[in-house]
Amino acid sequence: QSCGSGILADGRLADLIRRVSTFGMVLMKLDLRQESGRHSETLDAITKYLDMGAYSEWDEDKKLEFLTRELKGKRPLIPQNYRGNYSVAPDVKEVLDAFRVAAELGSDSLGAYVISMASNASDVLAVELLQKDARLSVGGELGITCPGGTLRVVPLFETVKDLREAGSVIRKLLSIDWYLEHIIKNHDGHQEVMVGYSDSGKDAGRFTAAWELYKAQEDVVAACNEYGIKVTLFHGRGGSIGRGGGPTYLAIQSQPPGSVMGTLRSTEQGEMVQAKFGLPQIAVRQLEVYTTAVLLATLRPPQPPKEEKWRNLMDEISKISCTTYRSTVYENPEFLAYFHEATPQAELGFLNIGSRPTRRKTSSTSIGNLRAIPWVFAWTQTRFVVPAWLGVGAGLKGICEKGHTQDLRAMYKDWPFFQSTIDLIEMVLGKADIPIAKHYDEVLVSESRRELGVELRRELLTAEKFVLIVTGHEKLSDNNRSLQKLIESRLPYLNPMNMLQVEILKRLRRDDDNNKLRDALLITINGIAAGMRNTG
Repeated sequence: QSCGSGILADGRLADLIRRVSTFGMVLMKLDLRQESGRHSETLDAITKYLDMGAYSEWDEDKKLEFLTRELKGKRPLIPQNYRGNYSVAPDVKEVLDAFRVAAELGSDSLGAYVISMASNASDVLAVELLQKDARLSVGGELGITCPGGTLRVVPLFETVKDLREAGSVIRKLLSIDWYLEHIIKNHDGHQEVMVGYSDSGKDAGRFTAAWELYKAQEDVVAACNEYGIKVTLFHGRGGSIGRGGGPTYLAIQSQPPGSVMGTLRSTEQGEMVQAKFGLPQIAVRQLEVYTTAVLLATLRPPQPPKEEKWRNLMDEISKISCTTYRSTVYENPEFLAYFHEATPQAELGFLNIGSRPTRRKTSSTSIGNLRAIPWVFAWTQTRFVVPAWLGVGAGLKGICEKGHTQDLRAMYKDWPFFQSTIDLIEMVLGKADIPIAKHYDEVLVSESRRELGVELRRELLTAEKFVLIVTGHEKLSDNNRSLQKLIESRLPYLNPMNMLQVEILKRLRRDDDNNKLRDALLITINGIAAGMRNTG
């Protein structure tokens, strides 16, 4: 008012003040997320500073003993003079600063603390200790009680190895008196566990990842039930099928029985946020779909596999599928070079379109260190969509040739999980385009590596053939005519953009400082992503 902006003061500013007084400063709480290794590095630096030894070199039992002892104590672990110490490594300081800010803001503003790449019970207790320490430190310095409670700590199991151990890790955690008491007292007897679809898919292929995720969820639910603890499963899904994407309703309806007990969390990423929540009416519809699916999955849980034989068949398909996938992606020495030549993956890193760096460690160029987003996105651009189907054909073929075709058809008909897995793979196969993928190979790939492309195209045809045998469909997406029509209607726009992209990549690799070519490449990338959809 004093500077003559009365219209603003009485209008938009007054509205804002009313909203803040009604809803508070926070409408949606933000989650924090950090990799488990960073917490280990931080505790390692602290234990060395205190002459207690090297935390990272201790075995799991010794870590748990140390963490539990410190959590039961009343004094801070980290001395005040350590935080201001100039010798503290920047990575360690960043972790401690994040916990300090979390202590100042508290659980009124922040939701979960997600630990990515979690693999042990000590990963969870490490975060609980760093949280406790920061709250004691901030409270002591400012002479206040930190606002809200501690953030709930959510382990994220991502690789196939970690998914297999998820149930055991939760059992170990809940068997620790301090932790069980803490969950009951501070979090209403509620444990949240996150499962990652992206890295498990990149690690072992889509089919194996889907089965391991299913079993991990069953085991986590069983572990929590044993201790009388409620569980919420948090699904870290991307928009693409290779990263766990697909229709929301179908996904929720195919979860293991008992894993959706009135609660569910799920991520929406990339262009799927705009597609599902970009318009108010569509956003409301999307929330209705979520609510309906969660209610139905709670009141009328999906059917488990009818026979133990079905689980054994899944194990066999998964084993063959994983072996085929890993022998191509990780064990073929030519694959990495082929991937870089045949897709725009290298160029994606220069275009400012991702939510995070393309690699976890910039020094490494391996597939293992590549993030799942560019891995899937690059293959989607070339219309080959390798991560979604590689290994599936070999797995289904191996079981069909042993005389189990009728069993697989029965599984497809009567087991929602198997049906949705096959349906999503079928949808991706419908979007794949062999002639376009072949064109990328012929123009961009060195002659010595083109045989790898030929083998992959053979694998794609095998996957198509055996998916159709299992579903009983005459052609791909036969049960989804609207999807067929959508794909066909986009081809006149998609195909020329792919041809253009190949030519631009060819020229850009000869003249990589050409900004006009980079701009043109970005336009084709956006166009193909819009046409292919689920690329997120």
